[in-house]
Amino acid sequence: MHLYLTRQVIATLLMTVAVFTFVLLLGNGLKEIMGLLVNGQATVSGIVEAFGLLIPFVLVFALPMGMLTATLLVFGRFSADNELTAVRASGVSLLTLISPVLVLSVILSGFSAWINMEVAPRSRVAYKKITSAMQLKAISTSIPEGRYVKANNEFSFFVGYSDGIFLHDVLVTRVDTNQATDMFIHAESGRVDTTNQTLVVSLFKAKTMERENGLWTSGERGKMVLTVDMADSTNKNEEAIKLSDMTFPQLQQELTNVETVFALPPYSKMTHDQWKNEQRVMAQYKLDRSSRIMVEMHREVALSLACFGFSLVGIPLAIRAHRRETNVGIFMALILVFIYYAFVVIGQSLAGHPNLAPHLILWIPNFLFQITGAILLYKANRGI
Repeated sequence: MHLYLTRQVIATLLMTVAVFTFVLLLGNGLKEIMGLLVNGQATVSGIVEAFGLLIPFVLVFALPMGMLTATLLVFGRFSADNELTAVRASGVSLLTLISPVLVLSVILSGFSAWINMEVAPRSRVAYKKITSAMQLKAISTSIPEGRYVKANNEFSFFVGYSDGIFLHDVLVTRVDTNQATDMFIHAESGRVDTTNQTLVVSLFKAKTMERENGLWTSGERGKMVLTVDMADSTNKNEEAIKLSDMTFPQLQQELTNVETVFALPPYSKMTHDQWKNEQRVMAQYKLDRSSRIMVEMHREVALSLACFGFSLVGIPLAIRAHRRETNVGIFMALILVFIYYAFVVIGQSLAGHPNLAPHLILWIPNFLFQITGAILLYKANRGI
Protein backbone atom coordinates (compact mmCIF):
# COMPACT_ATOMS: atom_id res chain seq x y z
CA MET A 1 0.00 0.00 0.00
CA HIS A 2 2.87 2.38 0.74
CA LEU A 3 4.40 1.75 -2.67
CA TYR A 4 1.04 2.07 -4.41
CA LEU A 5 0.17 5.34 -2.67
CA THR A 6 3.63 6.82 -3.18
CA ARG A 7 3.57 6.02 -6.90
CA GLN A 8 0.15 7.65 -7.22
CA VAL A 9 1.28 10.80 -5.42
CA ILE A 10 4.56 11.12 -7.34
CA ALA A 11 2.87 10.58 -10.71
CA THR A 12 0.21 13.18 -9.95
CA LEU A 13 2.84 15.51 -8.47
CA LEU A 14 4.92 15.44 -11.66
CA MET A 15 1.85 16.20 -13.74
CA THR A 16 0.59 19.06 -11.56
CA VAL A 17 4.04 20.64 -11.16
CA ALA A 18 4.49 20.54 -14.93
CA VAL A 19 1.11 22.23 -15.45
CA PHE A 20 1.71 24.93 -12.83
CA THR A 21 5.24 25.53 -14.10
CA PHE A 22 3.96 25.99 -17.64
CA VAL A 23 1.23 28.41 -16.53
CA LEU A 24 3.59 30.45 -14.34
CA LEU A 25 6.21 30.55 -17.09
CA LEU A 26 3.66 32.00 -19.47
CA GLY A 27 2.54 34.55 -16.89
CA ASN A 28 6.09 35.67 -16.07
CA GLY A 29 7.66 35.40 -19.49
CA LEU A 30 5.08 36.29 -22.11
CA LYS A 31 4.81 39.96 -21.18
CA GLU A 32 8.56 40.60 -21.21
CA ILE A 33 10.04 38.02 -23.56
CA MET A 34 7.46 37.61 -26.31
CA GLY A 35 7.22 41.38 -26.71
CA LEU A 36 10.95 41.48 -27.40
CA LEU A 37 10.62 38.68 -29.92
CA VAL A 38 7.81 40.44 -31.79
CA ASN A 39 9.82 43.68 -31.88
CA GLY A 40 12.84 41.85 -33.25
CA GLN A 41 14.95 42.50 -30.15
CA ALA A 42 15.41 38.84 -29.24
CA THR A 43 16.39 35.61 -30.94
CA VAL A 44 14.69 32.24 -30.57
CA SER A 45 17.74 30.83 -28.78
CA GLY A 46 17.70 33.78 -26.38
CA ILE A 47 14.00 33.18 -25.68
CA VAL A 48 14.63 29.49 -24.92
CA GLU A 49 17.51 30.34 -22.59
CA ALA A 50 15.45 32.99 -20.80
CA PHE A 51 12.53 30.61 -20.25
CA GLY A 52 14.96 27.95 -18.99
CA LEU A 53 16.37 30.35 -16.42
CA LEU A 54 12.86 31.19 -15.24
CA ILE A 55 12.06 27.55 -14.38
CA PRO A 56 13.81 27.52 -10.95
CA PHE A 57 12.12 30.83 -10.10
CA VAL A 58 8.60 29.54 -10.85
CA LEU A 59 9.36 26.20 -9.14
CA VAL A 60 9.38 28.15 -5.87
CA PHE A 61 5.60 28.41 -6.30
CA ALA A 62 4.82 25.48 -8.60
CA LEU A 63 6.28 22.78 -6.33
CA PRO A 64 4.15 23.52 -3.21
CA MET A 65 1.06 24.07 -5.36
CA GLY A 66 1.70 20.79 -7.16
CA MET A 67 2.17 18.90 -3.88
CA LEU A 68 -1.08 20.29 -2.49
CA THR A 69 -3.03 19.44 -5.64
CA ALA A 70 -1.52 15.96 -5.79
CA THR A 71 -2.54 15.11 -2.21
CA LEU A 72 -6.05 16.47 -2.76
CA LEU A 73 -6.55 14.49 -5.98
CA VAL A 74 -4.98 11.21 -4.84
CA PHE A 75 -6.56 11.03 -1.39
CA GLY A 76 -9.88 12.33 -2.71
CA ARG A 77 -10.03 9.38 -5.12
CA PHE A 78 -8.66 7.05 -2.45
CA SER A 79 -11.49 7.98 -0.11
CA ALA A 80 -14.24 8.14 -2.75
CA ASP A 81 -13.38 4.64 -4.07
CA ASN A 82 -13.60 3.24 -0.50
CA GLU A 83 -9.96 2.15 -0.64
CA LEU A 84 -9.35 3.99 2.62
CA THR A 85 -12.20 2.06 4.25
CA ALA A 86 -10.68 -1.20 3.07
CA VAL A 87 -7.26 -0.27 4.43
CA ARG A 88 -8.69 0.68 7.82
CA ALA A 89 -10.66 -2.58 7.92
CA SER A 90 -7.31 -4.36 7.52
CA GLY A 91 -6.06 -2.74 10.72
CA VAL A 92 -3.82 -0.09 9.13
CA SER A 93 -4.16 3.38 10.66
CA LEU A 94 -4.30 6.52 8.55
CA LEU A 95 -1.07 7.90 10.01
CA THR A 96 0.78 4.70 9.16
CA LEU A 97 -0.66 4.79 5.65
CA ILE A 98 0.36 8.36 4.84
CA SER A 99 3.82 8.27 6.46
CA PRO A 100 5.67 7.91 3.09
CA VAL A 101 3.78 10.91 1.72
CA LEU A 102 4.73 13.02 4.74
CA VAL A 103 8.37 11.94 4.35
CA LEU A 104 8.17 12.91 0.68
CA SER A 105 6.82 16.35 1.64
CA VAL A 106 9.73 16.87 4.06
CA ILE A 107 12.21 15.94 1.32
CA LEU A 108 10.51 18.34 -1.08
CA SER A 109 10.68 21.07 1.59
CA GLY A 110 14.44 20.59 1.78
CA PHE A 111 14.66 20.69 -2.01
CA SER A 112 12.52 23.85 -2.01
CA ALA A 113 14.86 25.46 0.53
CA TRP A 114 17.81 24.87 -1.78
CA ILE A 115 15.91 26.36 -4.72
CA ASN A 116 14.52 29.33 -2.75
CA MET A 117 17.75 30.32 -1.05
CA GLU A 118 20.31 29.66 -3.75
CA VAL A 119 19.22 28.46 -7.20
CA ALA A 120 16.15 30.63 -7.90
CA PRO A 121 17.77 34.00 -7.01
CA ARG A 122 20.80 33.27 -9.19
CA SER A 123 18.61 32.09 -12.06
CA ARG A 124 16.45 35.19 -11.75
CA VAL A 125 19.52 37.44 -11.90
CA ALA A 126 20.83 35.60 -14.97
CA TYR A 127 17.38 35.93 -16.57
CA LYS A 128 17.36 39.67 -15.97
CA LYS A 129 20.82 40.03 -17.47
CA ILE A 130 19.64 38.32 -20.63
CA THR A 131 16.49 40.41 -20.95
CA SER A 132 18.48 43.57 -20.13
CA ALA A 133 20.79 42.80 -23.03
CA MET A 134 17.74 42.52 -25.33
CA GLN A 135 16.23 45.91 -24.52
CA LEU A 136 17.07 49.41 -23.40
CA LYS A 137 16.07 49.57 -19.78
CA ALA A 138 15.00 52.62 -17.78
CA ILE A 139 17.96 54.63 -16.49
CA SER A 140 16.68 54.61 -12.92
CA THR A 141 17.10 50.83 -12.67
CA SER A 142 20.84 51.43 -12.28
CA ILE A 143 19.98 52.32 -8.67
CA PRO A 144 17.45 49.66 -7.55
CA GLU A 145 15.02 50.53 -4.78
CA GLY A 146 15.03 49.21 -1.25
CA ARG A 147 18.69 48.32 -0.87
CA TYR A 148 22.19 49.67 -0.30
CA VAL A 149 24.06 50.21 -3.59
CA LYS A 150 27.71 51.14 -3.86
CA ALA A 151 27.84 53.06 -7.17
CA ASN A 152 31.62 53.48 -7.13
CA ASN A 153 34.47 53.86 -4.64
CA GLU A 154 33.09 57.21 -3.47
CA PHE A 155 29.28 57.24 -3.51
CA SER A 156 26.68 54.83 -2.14
CA PHE A 157 22.91 55.09 -2.51
CA PHE A 158 19.69 54.02 -0.81
CA VAL A 159 16.43 54.49 -2.72
CA GLY A 160 13.16 54.00 -0.87
CA TYR A 161 10.97 53.86 -3.95
CA SER A 162 11.34 54.27 -7.73
CA ASP A 163 8.43 54.92 -10.08
CA GLY A 164 10.54 54.24 -13.20
CA ILE A 165 11.38 57.92 -13.77
CA PHE A 166 11.94 59.55 -10.38
CA LEU A 167 13.62 58.19 -7.27
CA HIS A 168 11.97 58.90 -3.93
CA ASP A 169 13.36 58.95 -0.38
CA VAL A 170 17.01 58.95 -1.47
CA LEU A 171 19.92 58.64 0.96
CA VAL A 172 23.47 59.19 -0.33
CA THR A 173 26.72 58.57 1.54
CA ARG A 174 30.14 59.75 0.38
CA VAL A 175 33.48 58.47 1.62
CA ASP A 176 36.96 60.00 1.38
CA THR A 177 40.15 58.37 0.17
CA ASN A 178 40.47 56.59 3.52
CA GLN A 179 36.96 55.09 3.06
CA ALA A 180 35.69 57.16 6.00
CA THR A 181 32.22 58.68 5.58
CA ASP A 182 32.42 62.47 5.11
CA MET A 183 28.90 63.28 3.88
CA PHE A 184 25.29 62.14 4.32
CA ILE A 185 22.62 63.46 1.95
CA HIS A 186 18.89 62.86 2.29
CA ALA A 187 16.62 64.01 -0.56
CA GLU A 188 12.86 63.69 -0.95
CA SER A 189 13.25 62.81 -4.63
CA GLY A 190 15.79 62.55 -7.41
CA ARG A 191 16.45 61.61 -11.00
CA VAL A 192 19.21 59.71 -12.74
CA ASP A 193 20.75 60.40 -16.17
CA THR A 194 23.75 58.76 -17.79
CA THR A 195 26.41 59.93 -20.22
CA ASN A 196 28.79 57.18 -21.30
CA GLN A 197 30.16 55.92 -17.97
CA THR A 198 29.03 58.90 -15.93
CA LEU A 199 25.97 58.83 -13.69
CA VAL A 200 24.35 62.24 -13.11
CA VAL A 201 22.09 62.20 -10.05
CA SER A 202 19.84 65.22 -9.50
CA LEU A 203 18.52 65.49 -5.94
CA PHE A 204 15.61 67.69 -4.87
CA LYS A 205 14.83 69.07 -1.39
CA ALA A 206 18.12 67.74 -0.09
CA LYS A 207 19.45 67.92 3.47
CA THR A 208 23.12 67.30 4.22
CA MET A 209 25.47 66.37 7.05
CA GLU A 210 29.05 67.11 6.00
CA ARG A 211 32.43 66.76 7.72
CA GLU A 212 34.86 69.64 7.38
CA ASN A 213 38.20 69.60 9.19
CA GLY A 214 36.93 66.83 11.43
CA LEU A 215 33.77 68.73 12.40
CA TRP A 216 30.24 67.81 11.32
CA THR A 217 27.74 70.44 10.13
CA SER A 218 24.19 70.13 8.84
CA GLY A 219 22.46 72.15 6.14
CA GLU A 220 19.62 72.28 3.64
CA ARG A 221 19.89 72.63 -0.13
CA GLY A 222 17.04 72.92 -2.58
CA LYS A 223 18.75 71.00 -5.37
CA MET A 224 22.01 69.08 -5.68
CA VAL A 225 23.62 67.46 -8.70
CA LEU A 226 26.09 64.63 -8.13
CA THR A 227 28.35 63.39 -10.92
CA VAL A 228 29.33 59.78 -10.31
CA ASP A 229 32.11 58.24 -12.38
CA MET A 230 31.10 54.63 -13.00
CA ALA A 231 34.45 53.67 -14.54
CA ASP A 232 35.92 52.81 -11.12
CA SER A 233 32.85 51.00 -9.86
CA THR A 234 33.54 47.49 -8.64
CA ASN A 235 31.27 44.49 -8.93
CA LYS A 236 28.66 46.43 -10.91
CA ASN A 237 26.68 43.36 -11.85
CA GLU A 238 26.57 42.23 -8.24
CA GLU A 239 25.59 45.66 -6.92
CA ALA A 240 22.59 45.98 -9.28
CA ILE A 241 20.84 42.93 -7.82
CA LYS A 242 17.57 43.69 -6.08
CA LEU A 243 16.84 42.33 -2.62
CA SER A 244 14.22 39.94 -3.98
CA ASP A 245 16.83 38.41 -6.31
CA MET A 246 19.53 37.81 -3.68
CA THR A 247 20.55 34.46 -2.30
CA PHE A 248 20.35 33.92 1.46
CA PRO A 249 24.12 34.50 2.02
CA GLN A 250 23.92 37.70 -0.05
CA LEU A 251 21.03 38.94 2.09
CA GLN A 252 23.07 38.23 5.22
CA GLN A 253 25.94 40.30 3.79
CA GLU A 254 23.51 43.06 2.83
CA LEU A 255 22.24 43.18 6.41
CA THR A 256 25.84 43.57 7.59
CA ASN A 257 26.34 46.40 5.09
CA VAL A 258 23.33 48.24 6.48
CA GLU A 259 24.69 47.95 10.01
CA THR A 260 27.96 49.47 8.80
CA VAL A 261 26.71 52.28 6.58
CA PHE A 262 24.36 53.71 9.22
CA ALA A 263 27.01 54.02 11.91
CA LEU A 264 26.48 57.52 13.33
CA PRO A 265 29.36 60.02 13.15
CA PRO A 266 30.35 62.02 16.23
CA TYR A 267 28.76 65.46 16.41
CA SER A 268 30.58 68.72 16.97
CA LYS A 269 28.98 71.82 15.42
CA MET A 270 25.45 70.64 16.24
CA THR A 271 23.57 71.22 19.41
CA HIS A 272 22.59 68.29 21.57
CA ASP A 273 18.99 68.48 20.32
CA GLN A 274 20.14 68.54 16.69
CA TRP A 275 22.34 65.54 17.32
CA LYS A 276 19.50 63.62 18.97
CA ASN A 277 17.22 64.41 16.05
CA GLU A 278 19.81 63.22 13.52
CA GLN A 279 20.34 60.11 15.62
CA ARG A 280 16.63 59.29 15.53
CA VAL A 281 16.51 59.83 11.75
CA MET A 282 19.50 57.58 11.10
CA ALA A 283 18.15 54.89 13.46
CA GLN A 284 14.84 54.93 11.60
CA TYR A 285 16.59 54.56 8.25
CA LYS A 286 18.58 51.64 9.60
CA LEU A 287 15.42 50.00 10.92
CA ASP A 288 13.53 50.50 7.65
CA ARG A 289 16.31 49.06 5.47
CA SER A 290 16.97 46.17 7.84
CA SER A 291 13.25 45.33 7.84
CA ARG A 292 13.18 44.96 4.04
CA ILE A 293 16.15 42.61 4.14
CA MET A 294 14.68 40.57 6.99
CA VAL A 295 11.42 40.15 5.06
CA GLU A 296 13.28 38.67 2.09
CA MET A 297 15.35 36.36 4.31
CA HIS A 298 12.30 35.05 6.16
CA ARG A 299 10.35 34.73 2.89
CA GLU A 300 12.96 32.39 1.42
CA VAL A 301 12.96 30.17 4.50
CA ALA A 302 9.20 30.25 5.17
CA LEU A 303 8.20 29.37 1.60
CA SER A 304 10.46 26.32 1.78
CA LEU A 305 8.11 24.73 4.32
CA ALA A 306 5.02 25.15 2.15
CA CYS A 307 5.22 21.58 0.77
CA PHE A 308 4.99 20.07 4.23
CA GLY A 309 2.19 22.39 5.39
CA PHE A 310 0.16 21.81 2.23
CA SER A 311 0.51 18.03 2.59
CA LEU A 312 -0.62 18.09 6.22
CA VAL A 313 -3.77 20.03 5.47
CA GLY A 314 -4.45 18.56 2.02
CA ILE A 315 -4.70 14.90 3.04
CA PRO A 316 -7.46 15.20 5.69
CA LEU A 317 -9.38 17.75 3.60
CA ALA A 318 -9.40 15.36 0.64
CA ILE A 319 -10.61 12.51 2.86
CA ARG A 320 -13.38 14.68 4.32
CA ALA A 321 -14.47 15.90 0.88
CA HIS A 322 -14.77 12.26 -0.27
CA ARG A 323 -14.79 13.30 -3.94
CA ARG A 324 -12.81 11.84 -6.82
CA GLU A 325 -13.53 14.60 -9.39
CA THR A 326 -10.41 16.43 -10.55
CA ASN A 327 -12.12 19.81 -10.73
CA VAL A 328 -13.12 19.60 -7.05
CA GLY A 329 -9.51 18.93 -6.00
CA ILE A 330 -8.15 21.75 -8.13
CA PHE A 331 -10.78 24.15 -6.79
CA MET A 332 -9.86 23.31 -3.18
CA ALA A 333 -6.17 23.67 -4.01
CA LEU A 334 -6.68 27.14 -5.48
CA ILE A 335 -8.53 28.31 -2.36
CA LEU A 336 -5.78 27.04 -0.04
CA VAL A 337 -3.04 28.51 -2.25
CA PHE A 338 -4.81 31.88 -2.23
CA ILE A 339 -5.01 31.86 1.58
CA TYR A 340 -1.36 30.87 1.97
CA TYR A 341 0.14 33.37 -0.45
CA ALA A 342 -2.15 36.16 0.71
CA PHE A 343 -0.14 36.25 3.94
CA VAL A 344 3.10 36.30 1.93
CA VAL A 345 1.89 39.26 -0.13
CA ILE A 346 0.75 41.09 3.01
CA GLY A 347 4.11 40.53 4.69
CA GLN A 348 6.05 41.80 1.69
CA SER A 349 3.78 44.82 1.24
CA LEU A 350 4.42 45.81 4.87
CA ALA A 351 8.21 45.56 4.53
CA GLY A 352 8.48 49.32 4.96
CA HIS A 353 6.65 49.20 8.30
CA PRO A 354 9.08 47.48 10.70
CA ASN A 355 6.90 48.27 13.71
CA LEU A 356 4.40 45.69 12.39
CA ALA A 357 7.05 42.92 12.28
CA PRO A 358 6.27 41.98 8.65
CA HIS A 359 8.89 39.21 8.61
CA LEU A 360 6.86 37.34 11.24
CA ILE A 361 3.65 37.64 9.19
CA LEU A 362 5.30 35.40 6.59
CA TRP A 363 5.31 32.55 9.10
CA ILE A 364 1.58 32.76 9.90
CA PRO A 365 0.42 30.54 6.98
CA ASN A 366 2.97 27.83 7.88
CA PHE A 367 1.81 27.67 11.50
CA LEU A 368 -1.82 27.95 10.44
CA PHE A 369 -1.65 25.15 7.89
CA GLN A 370 0.51 22.83 10.00
CA ILE A 371 -1.56 23.20 13.17
CA THR A 372 -4.84 22.89 11.27
CA GLY A 373 -3.53 19.92 9.29
CA ALA A 374 -2.30 18.17 12.46
CA ILE A 375 -5.71 18.58 14.13
CA LEU A 376 -7.60 17.37 11.06
CA LEU A 377 -5.26 14.39 10.67
CA TYR A 378 -5.74 13.44 14.31
CA LYS A 379 -9.52 13.53 13.90
CA ALA A 380 -9.42 11.64 10.59
CA ASN A 381 -7.19 8.99 12.14
CA ARG A 382 -9.71 8.48 14.94
CA GLY A 383 -12.64 8.53 12.52
CA ILE A 384 -14.09 11.72 13.97
